Amino acid sequence: MSGYVVFAGDRRVGGGSRLEAALAAQAHLASAPDARLLIFDPDGRQVDFDLRGGPADLAARLGEPDASAEAPRGRGRPKLGVTAREVTLLPRHWEWLAAQPGGASVALRKLVEAARREAEGPDRRRAAREAAYRFASAMAGDLEGFEAMSRALFAGDAEGFALRIAAWPGDIAGHLAALASEAF
Repeated sequence: MSGYVVFAGDRRVGGGSRLEAALAAQAHLASAPDARLLIFDPDGRQVDFDLRGGPADLAARLGEPDASAEAPRGRGRPKLGVTAREVTLLPRHWEWLAAQPGGASVALRKLVEAARREAEGPDRRRAAREAAYRFASAMAGDLEGFEAMSRALFAGDAEGFALRIAAWPGDIAGHLAALASEAF
């Protein structure tokens, strides 16, 4: 999916990372203070950024964290991001897990990873459809063919989808097509 994107009306005026999108929005507002901007995240959700201050202020608020500023590692086993939570299973499930090499935790992690790999394609298509629909609802909900585009999007009809958005403003149709690129 693409990064953040900034729209002024039906025209794309910038985009990129969070910081790049905020800087583009700020620059556009400097030249057109009355402009109504909409900013979208890579998942098609409308987001708001605090655009006060100069570029250094935006960078401090929205910039990527400095990876070199990690805390020094302490003694002991490295933290792997493991989170302990409660799992409720039937006794026969616990018995099976206990008999697996490496124990219950290793077996559960392997099962979850296998399920994730198996569902990767359908999950990616679903996420792309939802992102495209969120963006389209905000930017094109009043445009002719919106309902037909939605039906084609969720039916997996790439040709019908492209046909419905062909007459829409170019920047809206282009970004929508990019969001939906993995939906079909």
